[in-house]
Amino acid sequence: MRTKTEEALKRNLQGRHIRLMALGSTIGVGLFLGSADAIKLAGPAILISYIMGGLAIFFVMRALGEMAVHHPVAGSFSRYARDHLGPLPGYLTGWNYWFMWLVTCIAEITAVGIYMRMWFPDVPQWIWALMAVVAMAGVNLAQVKAYGEFEFWFATIKVVTIVLMIVGGGAMIVFGLGNHGVATGISNLWTHGGFMPYGAKGVLMALQMVMFAYLGVEMVGLAAGEADNPNKSIPSAVNSVFWRILIFYVAALFVIMSLYPWDELGTHGSPFVATFERLGIRSAAGIVNFVVLTAALSSCNGGIYSTGRMLYNLAQQGQAPRAFATTSRGGIPYKAVMVSVVALLLGVLLNYLVPAQVFMWVTSIATFSAIWTWGIVLITQMRFRQGLSQVERSRLVFRMPFYPYASWLALAFLVLVVGLMAYFPDTRMALTVGPIWLLVLTTLYFVLGLDRRPAEAVAAAMR
Repeated sequence: MRTKTEEALKRNLQGRHIRLMALGSTIGVGLFLGSADAIKLAGPAILISYIMGGLAIFFVMRALGEMAVHHPVAGSFSRYARDHLGPLPGYLTGWNYWFMWLVTCIAEITAVGIYMRMWFPDVPQWIWALMAVVAMAGVNLAQVKAYGEFEFWFATIKVVTIVLMIVGGGAMIVFGLGNHGVATGISNLWTHGGFMPYGAKGVLMALQMVMFAYLGVEMVGLAAGEADNPNKSIPSAVNSVFWRILIFYVAALFVIMSLYPWDELGTHGSPFVATFERLGIRSAAGIVNFVVLTAALSSCNGGIYSTGRMLYNLAQQGQAPRAFATTSRGGIPYKAVMVSVVALLLGVLLNYLVPAQVFMWVTSIATFSAIWTWGIVLITQMRFRQGLSQVERSRLVFRMPFYPYASWLALAFLVLVVGLMAYFPDTRMALTVGPIWLLVLTTLYFVLGLDRRPAEAVAAAMR
């Protein structure tokens, strides 16, 4: 049974909003401009890395979907962790996720300032970053349907751009469109050192970057608390995750690496720009810059949404000030959203003032938090299923496939990724900073006495 506080959220997100939120969260700036860095690690075999990571994320999302359809709440995996693993895991997961998105938003609004310099080189970068924060705060403080519409159209822009690139690039490969009628074929996939130039090690090295590219797909769970028909929209969004990854990552990179030698990608600008220019679109650079700008704004918008809902949930659980659990008449947890916005402004200021090394440490926490969140989802789902009676299990509307084997395999895959992060020096820092961050949160948990008092008493004391 839902509490009055939970009912304060309005179920105004439609199925198309949920589907495009899930899609938009997995298609970020990295695909348009940063994919070359991942390709350098594995060569064309990066396609294997994306498929492996995509399968793991599919099972993570099915595990989350099983719980979200059974009990759709705003706190999603943080609430489920509290209910099935205990108050401390729920607390750690919630605050970890809040901070992860805060850091991600700082990076995205900084990117907005950089992209705008293409058109307005004389305007200081911080002005565009500030305008991005103000604009996205306005979207999030309006009715949740406004947020859904914004994400729907911005995600549509990204989808259309990728589809055009795949179709246009496919025409170059097969018919020679834009190449004087000479079909390029796909020989570039194996003529520059082979399909797997760095062997299995390259595929494994790329897994870290690939998994971070999927960060944000779990946002579907947070939206369940405001979905108008979660029993229909959540399964639809979750089931399409794997196919979206195949189409928008694997297919796009397949076309790019077929058209251009993989070891030259990134040396002559974005392959998206190059592809559109070969198709005769002279303003390709401006078009792609606009698309990555919308991708950054979309990510920031989703981040503010996620941080606001997570603070709202933590307040409901008595693990954050109770004021964050209040909503406006339109059902928006406006105080939680505003705290996240203010923290985001402070973060931008710190990013401007402190050395780059400090910011790298904070980013490491975000990457560690992603692995933590996915792992908690899988463990919680297994505990959730164990706690159901035989009759309750038979009544589950949306089930985790191949349970419990898929859950254990996906969890083992995440452990592998963590092991790889420990093995390679460039990502080893995350496994130092991440546990320290968890230790700080755990210390605060016990110092504030959150372990000794029921949620209602804690919430009242934190007013």
